[in-house]
Formats: sequence, C-alpha cells, structure tokens
Amino acid sequence: MRTVQVSRRRGARFALLAAGALGFGVVLGCASSAPGQPRMQAALDQLQAARAELERAEADKGGHRVEALRLVQRAIDEVQAGIEFARR
Repeated sequence: MRTVQVSRRRGARFALLAAGALGFGVVLGCASSAPGQPRMQAALDQLQAARAELERAEADKGGHRVEALRLVQRAIDEVQAGIEFARR
C-alpha cells in the first residue's frame, strides 16, 4: 500500500511539472513552424519533449508511464489537428 502511495505522489509531482513546463512554453511562445499559431506550436513542442522524457523514464511504473505516454500522444494528435484546422 505504501509503495502505491509513494508512486502516486511521484506521478502527481511529474504531472504538475509537465503541466508547468507546458504552461511555461505556451506563455513564452517560440519560433513557429505553424504560421499564426505560435502558442499551439509551443504546446506541441512541450508535449513532444514530455513524450521523449516519458519514453526515457524507467519502465516499471505500474502502468502509469504507459498511460501517460498514451495521453500525451493523444494530446499531440489533438494539437496537430487544431493547427491543421486553423490553416483551412
């Protein structure tokens, strides 16, 4: 039981750090390969960085790392769809 609580706390901390990094990237903006969409591009860049970190993380996380990877990929797909929609 204690291991699960510690694992959840670490997962919550990671989620907060990832959300903070995403927010920081969105606020700062960046050079955009999506003209007119600097915040969406910044979000995409941060999500891709988060995915790379999750891929490099130790595998044994009780399925939480795998689920986080799935959700980050879904978010990447949605941001890309939003960028494409705005280009029409």
